[in-house]
Amino acid sequence: MKVLPFKIPKPENVTLYIQHYKGDSFYEKLHQHKEIQISLITEGEGTYIIGDCVGEFKKDDIFVIGENLPHIFKKDKAFDDETEMVSLFFKKNSYGEEFFNLPEFEHFQDLFNKIGLGVQVISNKKHISEALSKIKKLPKYYQFISFLETLHLISEAKKRTLSSLINLKKYGGNEGKRMSDIFQYTMNNYHKEVTLHQVSDIANMTPNAFCRYFKQRTNKTFVNFLIDIRIGNACKLLTKNNDLNITEISYKSGFNNLANFNRKFKAIKGVTPSEYRKKH
Repeated sequence: MKVLPFKIPKPENVTLYIQHYKGDSFYEKLHQHKEIQISLITEGEGTYIIGDCVGEFKKDDIFVIGENLPHIFKKDKAFDDETEMVSLFFKKNSYGEEFFNLPEFEHFQDLFNKIGLGVQVISNKKHISEALSKIKKLPKYYQFISFLETLHLISEAKKRTLSSLINLKKYGGNEGKRMSDIFQYTMNNYHKEVTLHQVSDIANMTPNAFCRYFKQRTNKTFVNFLIDIRIGNACKLLTKNNDLNITEISYKSGFNNLANFNRKFKAIKGVTPSEYRKKH
C-alpha cells in the first residue's frame, strides 16, 4: 500500500475540483498531493495532523493546505456525529504560470506564501463558509468567480500558521507509508498504553533509531506527539461529556496518573482541565 503521494481523483481538464464528502469518516491516511486544498468542516469533529502540527477540528473550521504538505483528518469515533467536509482543490499554475502574478491578485501573494505550512482561518468565517457551501451548485463560470472571491475573503481574514519550517518537505512512497502507519497506530491506540518498542516495531527500527527518525521528520519527539493527541481528545471530552469527571477523562485519554494529566494539560493549554471546561 503506497499512501504517499495521493492523487486527487478529479476528471481530466478540470482546473478546480470540488469535493463534498459526507459519511462516517474522512480519508484517514496520511497523504499529500500537488493540489492546494481549501476545506470547510460542516459536520463532525476529530483530530488533524498538518505537517508537524497536531490539533482538533470541529464544525465550521476552515483550513488551507499547501501543495505536498502531509496531512490527515481523523474523525473521533467516540462521538456519533456524521462527518462532512467541503473541499476545493486547485493548482496555482492551473490558469497559467503568471495568472496569480497579475497586479489584480497582488493581495493573494501573502496567502500563497503562508499556505505552504498550512493555515487555519480565524476570522471572516461566516462569509467564507457561505461561499464554500454553495460553490458546487453553481455553473462552471460562476464557480470560478466564486473561487476567486473565496481566495479574496481568505486572504483578508486572520489566519493561524500551523506547521513549522523544518517540516516543509516531500515524503517518498516508502517513507510515506511508514509515517502513515505510525500515525494511524497512534491515533487508534492513544487511549491505551503505547510504548516506544511498539511503534519502533511498526517502523521496523530500533527504539533509538526510531526516536531520531521521528524527531527529524516531525520536529517533535514521539512522546510529545502522543501527548498532543491525548490532550486533544481530553479537550473534546471536557466540552461534550459533562457527565464525565476529570479523572475519568484522564484515563479515557490515555493517562494513568491524574497529576501527570493535569500538569501536561496546563503546559499545553495554559489552563487546568477544570478551567478549560468552564471556559468552553
